[in-house]
Amino acid sequence: MAELNLTVDKIKSDIGVIRVLVFNQENGWPDDPSKAIQSATLVINQNQAFYTFKNLPAGRYAIAVIHDTENKGKLRVNRFGIPQDGYGFSNNVTGTFGPPSFSKATFSLTTGVNRQTISLR
Repeated sequence: MAELNLTVDKIKSDIGVIRVLVFNQENGWPDDPSKAIQSATLVINQNQAFYTFKNLPAGRYAIAVIHDTENKGKLRVNRFGIPQDGYGFSNNVTGTFGPPSFSKATFSLTTGVNRQTISLR
């Protein structure tokens, strides 16, 4: 089994929470919590948040993160669909006119301790 130590940085404020979804499949990527293999809600401290996911099978994963400033459980967007809060993805990839593809955000999780740092945009 594998352990994943996640650091989320470049959070603009300590208001609200960080929501994390971990996917091992493209189905549901990046915002359907029911399709995520694991999820977490993190406390923000000095513009950073940390979490350790334990007992993950080795394999390919992708992570989606949002800064939920109003604690509503989803990313706030304006009427044009532009995010109003911070967000990020594993590998710090970005998408064009929307989220990046699952394949761009995937990384290999190996047995033992693994680390990912996601810098919010």
